[in-house]
Amino acid sequence: MQKSIKSNQLADIISKLSLTKNAENVLSIDVRKVSSSADYFIICSAETGLQVQAIANAVRKGTPAKPWHIEGLEHQNWVLLDYVDVVLHIFKTQVREFYSLEKLWADAPTVKITDEPQKHSQPLSN
Repeated sequence: MQKSIKSNQLADIISKLSLTKNAENVLSIDVRKVSSSADYFIICSAETGLQVQAIANAVRKGTPAKPWHIEGLEHQNWVLLDYVDVVLHIFKTQVREFYSLEKLWADAPTVKITDEPQKHSQPLSN
């Protein structure tokens, strides 16, 4: 039986797991007030397809919930792990720059996640 986990806790777990595989520019976007599709979007990037896959695998194995939907694993350019309330987007760096997905949610509170304790969860100005 799976324990219920709050969306903000799940977003934090997913963000930290992505950092274990050296995800870059990890952003946690709180879309609760601007979208009805999810509570949080986590966006991160990686230089290679293998690293994109490694991040996806680390999150899938380390998260206490199972993703409802997965897309993009076969191409490793943009992988989406949908946990319903939290959606993780893992991009190859060039693909992320092209789509600029975070700009769609510019009005939502955004936090840059780092693995440095003094910089963890730095709010970004919108």
